[in-house]
Amino acid sequence: MSQNEVKRPTVRMALIPIALSLIIFIVGIGVLQYQAELMLIFAGVLFSLFAKFYGHNWETIITVMGEKIKTALPAILILFSIGLLIGTWMISGTIPFFVYYGLEIINPTYLYVLAFITTAIVSTCTGTSWGSAGTIGVALMSIAQTMDLSMAITAGAVVSGAYFGDKLSPLSDTTNMSALAAGSNLYEHIKHMLYTAVPSSIIAIIIFYFVGLQIDSSPTQLTSIEEMLTGISELFSLTPLVLLPAVIVITGSLMKKNPLIVLFCSAVTAMIIALLFQHATVANLFTAAVEGFNTEMLGVAPELISADIQELLNRGGLYSMYNATFFVFCAFFFASALEVSQALNVILEKVIAYLKSIGSVIFASLVTGFAVINCTSNALVTYFLIKDIYGDVYKKRNLHPVNLSRSMEDSVTITEVLMPWTVSGVFMATTLGVGNFEFLPWAVFNLGGIVFSALYGFLAPYTNSFGIKKLNSQQVTEEKNQQVM
Repeated sequence: MSQNEVKRPTVRMALIPIALSLIIFIVGIGVLQYQAELMLIFAGVLFSLFAKFYGHNWETIITVMGEKIKTALPAILILFSIGLLIGTWMISGTIPFFVYYGLEIINPTYLYVLAFITTAIVSTCTGTSWGSAGTIGVALMSIAQTMDLSMAITAGAVVSGAYFGDKLSPLSDTTNMSALAAGSNLYEHIKHMLYTAVPSSIIAIIIFYFVGLQIDSSPTQLTSIEEMLTGISELFSLTPLVLLPAVIVITGSLMKKNPLIVLFCSAVTAMIIALLFQHATVANLFTAAVEGFNTEMLGVAPELISADIQELLNRGGLYSMYNATFFVFCAFFFASALEVSQALNVILEKVIAYLKSIGSVIFASLVTGFAVINCTSNALVTYFLIKDIYGDVYKKRNLHPVNLSRSMEDSVTITEVLMPWTVSGVFMATTLGVGNFEFLPWAVFNLGGIVFSALYGFLAPYTNSFGIKKLNSQQVTEEKNQQVM
């Protein structure tokens, strides 16, 4: 085969690299717990060789990778901004303020429920799961650590709540882009998502509540909390003014300002507060922003600070996000090689021919969305790919575009975070300090969306299409006229 002769693989041939890459991910990352970055590179090399065999060249893969990185640049910058925010919010006393009063107010029995509800409120107001988890989520994880509660369950509750808002907030970029890609009205899209979001939330609250009832506050645990309260109060001046950086983030998000500008302004405000109220030096401010906060910066001898407090508070900074950023490049190398190889496209085209019922169409689009986001780690690309593949199939089944946009959210937006080889997955694991497979069983809201979406589709013949919106007669006529034209 010549260099310029490009061919599409057969279905059987396409299955080979797909199956091998799944083995690499499941066995390498899930079972043997090897570094995900290296596994992605191995899988990327596999698809690169496959693409080369069918006539594609290396330059094409690099070009596609460059385009993906260009598209993801805002997300990468936000990734660094969150690291900057955590470091400055620590030295300013913003996160310690949340931790201190959280420890005083929150009953351990209700922490898991409150973690879900609080992050859901914040993410709905701000429209960002990353911002919610990287701020209030970090504080909640610190509270759980101090109370000696399950970090995995707390992380699952934080992730669930964070993605509640990311799915339903009109300020969320993924909510807007999924509606745009599917061709549905934004607010009709949000309204239709309530069919899966409400039952998923109810189940999450019930589970977190009853799991919380099993918590037994031991005397040792209560002593640890008292020591933490004393330590934080000695380190920081907990004036209500330290909440100003958090107010800036929420206000800026509600006003729909550029998130990078909002996060930067919040970080600068936190640095000023640290200078005025925490008696930090300018050098310490910059160190906290870049390398992360360390309790020694506040002039207290290390031996006077307990190891628990140091472990709790010493974090953040731009450097803390370097590993996650490197992971993005590895993920995009794999995604680019996969895209150029055409292996996934060939398989999906074959699958569509067997879709007959509403349930099979919706289920197939859900599975495809989950598979593609795990391969590309780019929601925007996934949305439009799903639209291209399933848009006409949904119309032929007389299904309104909001069904497709909801399927995108339930299979793409809220599931990407569950896998350790995706950009969102790496961000949450890095920020919350818990592995993806550890918090996956407790990310109840994220798991519920895809389950309820599939159920509505399969039960449609028996429930008078409850939870499924059909095209009306006028819309059907318009769709037919567009196809004729």
